[in-house]
Amino acid sequence: MELKAKRLGKTQPQVINRVAVWAFMVGFVVMLGGAEGRIVKSFSTFEYSAMSCRAHSASVTEFGAVGDGKTLNTRAFAAAIAHLSRYSAVGGGLLYVPAGRWLTGTFNLTSHFTLYLHKQAVLLASQDVRDWPLSDPLPSYGHGREAPGGRYMSFIFGTNLTDVIITGDNGKIDGQGGVWWTKFHKGSLKYTRPHLIEIMHSRSIQISNLTLLNSPFWTVHPVYSSDIVIQGVTILAPIKSPNTDGIDPDSCTNTKIEDVHIVSGDDCVAVKSGWDEYGISYGMPTRQLVIRRLTCISPYSAMIALGSEMSGGIEDVRAEDITAINTESGIRIKTALGRGGYVKDVYAKGMKMHTMKWAFWMDGNYGSHPDKHYNPKARPMVTGINYRDIVAENVTMAAQFKGILGDPFTGICISNATITMAPKSKEEPWTCSNIHGITSGVTPQPCGMLPEATTTCHFPETSLPIDGVKFKKCIYRGNHA
Repeated sequence: MELKAKRLGKTQPQVINRVAVWAFMVGFVVMLGGAEGRIVKSFSTFEYSAMSCRAHSASVTEFGAVGDGKTLNTRAFAAAIAHLSRYSAVGGGLLYVPAGRWLTGTFNLTSHFTLYLHKQAVLLASQDVRDWPLSDPLPSYGHGREAPGGRYMSFIFGTNLTDVIITGDNGKIDGQGGVWWTKFHKGSLKYTRPHLIEIMHSRSIQISNLTLLNSPFWTVHPVYSSDIVIQGVTILAPIKSPNTDGIDPDSCTNTKIEDVHIVSGDDCVAVKSGWDEYGISYGMPTRQLVIRRLTCISPYSAMIALGSEMSGGIEDVRAEDITAINTESGIRIKTALGRGGYVKDVYAKGMKMHTMKWAFWMDGNYGSHPDKHYNPKARPMVTGINYRDIVAENVTMAAQFKGILGDPFTGICISNATITMAPKSKEEPWTCSNIHGITSGVTPQPCGMLPEATTTCHFPETSLPIDGVKFKKCIYRGNHA
């Protein structure tokens, strides 16, 4: 409804009329909001990029949320998402989180849904363990990753979803993980710590333009899902925080990680597909993964790790234009007897590394099993590993490649790599056992198991399907408090 008023003088009747008009407008707006118990106060418009735009929207404040950093808003978020879920078949819904500090427990997402954070919005995870429900172990793990029982539900969670987006104008999601890290170090946890974001059994997922802070455990964990874009995200955790991986695609297909900056207490990106006999039985690999323009700082872990939970298989991983600074290793492959599965067709080019313990690391003796029922005869296969166009500086050791006796890692290719050793580097820059491969134009001279050959290691020229996903320009027009 639109009201137009002519310019009035300042006589008393005209002032009274103006007051009456404004009273009518306020009453009309409150009446509309009251129809669903929602309080509407103002209007906002902005543009954003997304896989899908939404026809309907609401602000979390319309459902009673208070952004003072103290009020627990779990019910408000649940009510807002339940309200917007009604529109999943008629254009979808967007939940707007305005400026403020929004304390909440865990909450579940819905299909055809966007969670949008204002640039001055901060979602704060409750530090009360009672606000974190328990969930079952993942079937491809059989156990919680840290304890035999279940696990705490992730802060933001979704399952069996289609078309779900978490984005914003660089708003923040803070897991406030300190309380969990303390419990971990004290050994007082009976269940596995929660992730910051976990989406499982889902497709068409976008996580973009956010800052993610202080996850209790792994930060972003898409699992059993496909068609995923993680873009323009900054992930920060203290470098000594336990197991605060950045992004862990796990039994996922067709995933793109792009323009991401991560400072972490563990691997910046860890590619997974299940744990020992449970991952072998579940049999869902991670494949068709592309990583571009990643910057990583992780003094105690890897820029990109493949495994160690890789029992369902990992294949067709492509990384390019990636940078590691003050990080333990560049690309690390972790596996062991009992894992089974495979890591194959891995390609990396355009790697820059500075101040590293290892430039490259492959480990066939990375223990850690879920229980005593794993099959020690389940041998992993590692083959088709291609690295090229690499510059690394101030490196303690060029590479440590340790395959498995009787089950060597094969098809290793490294070309056009210049590794400058640190002043206190190891006398032997390469350590190799149970591997086969070739190198071309690599300094310092590699070990004898990687003889020189004139070649350029392969990198696929064809694009993955996820590169065909185009973002749309969406416009949010909404009333919000």
